[in-house]
Amino acid sequence: MSQPEIPYSTKEQRGWYMYDWANSAFSTTVVTLFLGPYLTSLAKNAADANGLIFPLGFQMDHRSFWSYIVGLSVFLQIIFLPVTGALADYSKRKKILLAVTAYIGAAATLLMFFLQGDTYLTGGILFIVSNLAFGASVVVYNSFLSDIAPPEERDSVSSKGYGVGYLGGGLLLALNLVLYGNAEKFGVSEGMAVRISLASAGAWWGLFTVPTLLRLRNRKPALVNDGPKNLLTIGFTQLFRTLGHLRGYPQTLLFLLAYLLYNDAIQTVITLASQFGNDELKIPLSTLTLAILMVQFVAFFGAMLFNWIASRTGTKNAVMLSLVIWTGILIYIYVSVKTTVEFFIMAAIVAIILGGSQALSRSLYSQMIPKGKEAEYFGLYEISDKGTSWLCPILFALALDYTHSYRLAILSLIIFFILGLGVLIKVNVPKAIADAEAGDGLPTT
Repeated sequence: MSQPEIPYSTKEQRGWYMYDWANSAFSTTVVTLFLGPYLTSLAKNAADANGLIFPLGFQMDHRSFWSYIVGLSVFLQIIFLPVTGALADYSKRKKILLAVTAYIGAAATLLMFFLQGDTYLTGGILFIVSNLAFGASVVVYNSFLSDIAPPEERDSVSSKGYGVGYLGGGLLLALNLVLYGNAEKFGVSEGMAVRISLASAGAWWGLFTVPTLLRLRNRKPALVNDGPKNLLTIGFTQLFRTLGHLRGYPQTLLFLLAYLLYNDAIQTVITLASQFGNDELKIPLSTLTLAILMVQFVAFFGAMLFNWIASRTGTKNAVMLSLVIWTGILIYIYVSVKTTVEFFIMAAIVAIILGGSQALSRSLYSQMIPKGKEAEYFGLYEISDKGTSWLCPILFALALDYTHSYRLAILSLIIFFILGLGVLIKVNVPKAIADAEAGDGLPTT
């Protein structure tokens, strides 16, 4: 294996971890907890006597708006994130691309402070912008993993990044819990406390991106622009080339398909958990915050636990174990989760497996990518990464619209875990790594 242009360093790895710390505030405070129930309440304010809203002329149950918005935002990511990845692979200044996408997302999140009354549509637009920017920034961020750690260290580095992210997101969530739980003492309404919490995620995101930008170093791109000089043209051109070249990496393509199936379901469960707890189980938002807060800190230890399991059973086997447990969780939600205590039990189980299923998937995928195309391939990967999903939210929203049952809507997601696990079983990891190291777009024999 050739030595990297810039040597690996612990200092740079620590700077890389900090972006997980920074952006996890958006995932926890905005996506997982506050924005779903808050936008649903704004949509309810705008609904007619039958609980229906008509955004841009489309009729829907006001409770479905959040799911449709999540799905729409990620549909747009499918178009833009792979292009962002292609640009990053050709760019000599990936850090600038990381900074631009991160601060667009942080700014849109800050503007959520102004949401009130029946401005659910404005809230939906701000979420689309912020989530699109979030995904684009994580594409660039993930692509640095191959630059800062050799293959044998990536499970550990990726797990530490997720672990640090859970702690960072959890810390801000704890501060927001103090504010929301004591809103009256602080002289603000509950609505104002939610708006401050949403804006705080944008401020946190922007502030803690700074250490990452100071520590990460640009590399010379492995891909050379020998065609058009316009970067946007390069991005779209290279995207189509990548989709064609994927046929030369059949095992990588198979893993990507498995990941997009099972992680779409994971992200949907995370994103819609607070809405289910608040609207179906009638759990107060302050109590839900405690549950999500618990998840953040338990997930740190869960990520470390699954890193240990992977070191003894293999990364693929550890991910498969997590998917079996995820399938059991959906059955548990459908059958048993009817009280606050049962919701907390479910959240604790989710916390233990959450970091393992995500961090190990990221590190495993990083070894299946041909050199020089890390950001581009992570652009495809990121269409179902942290806080983003698209097929499952649409399925959930349709199921909720037609059955009017949260439990049946959640149970419908089980097919994605089963299909994802079935595809993952077929992935030949050693061959995928060998094909990527060959790097010529042709599978090894």
